[in-house]
Amino acid sequence: MPKYTDLAVEARELWQEDAGEATRLPGVRAREWSGKGVTTTKVEILDQNGVRALGKPVGNYVTLEWKRGMLREPAGFSHMAVSLGRELSRMVPGKGPVLVAGLGNSAVTPDAVGPRAMEHLVVTRHLASSFPQFRPVSAIAPGVLGTTGLESVEVVRGIVERSGPCCVVVVDALASRDPGRVCATVQLTDTGITPGSGVGNHRGAFDRRSLGVPVIAVGVPTVVEAQTLLQDALEENGTKKEKIETKCDRMMIVTPRDIDARVDRLARLLGYGISLGLHRGLSVGDISCFVG
Repeated sequence: MPKYTDLAVEARELWQEDAGEATRLPGVRAREWSGKGVTTTKVEILDQNGVRALGKPVGNYVTLEWKRGMLREPAGFSHMAVSLGRELSRMVPGKGPVLVAGLGNSAVTPDAVGPRAMEHLVVTRHLASSFPQFRPVSAIAPGVLGTTGLESVEVVRGIVERSGPCCVVVVDALASRDPGRVCATVQLTDTGITPGSGVGNHRGAFDRRSLGVPVIAVGVPTVVEAQTLLQDALEENGTKKEKIETKCDRMMIVTPRDIDARVDRLARLLGYGISLGLHRGLSVGDISCFVG
């Protein structure tokens, strides 16, 4: 029974658990560094060997992890937003308009981080003629199939065809394997994303093939699959693998009881961080003036 995760850093950890720490992981390169309470891990999937090993497309995956409570402190929040902006700026083209799409269902709190992040984004496409120093940035929260009758990727594709961005940044909630990373991690990847995959509800993929432009995905894990959580706990106590599968429904997920407060903080972090990554020269204070 595989343990599910959307995070490349965790997929690599799971592979090492099965194969042994000393075993070389083919087709994958990884490095890690830390500073000021933030741990950054970059996992590069180089070829089909890496794809088979980790189950994720070829590309770059950057994970930022921070200490608990860091986002509640103004200095900690600012440092995280700047760190996120710096990593995003390395993935997006240096010039050109950008479309940011907040994916997810705003009525379901663990899935609402994408739409809510759009409320904290500095949007400037309509100001391009008056403020040429800003990169043209537009934003959309396309909703979900159950409330709009349209696949999110269909909505975004139509906007891409009309507005002609040089790339799309999509923001979405993810699933983690480790509860310690829930609401305490951001993953950025240049491979795009398939919404709903973390909860078994696969929708149309957001990637270069479907949209025709590069797609950068920014995601935060807000849930853990209950079966994965239970499997880790029972394995630590020596329970046999075949007995675990009967104890929990695969469709059950676990999320923190204060998820509403955490999603509010995360949405603000993502909005500020993406704004810093797209608009060079802005500070956290500047963004506060623009979006409140």
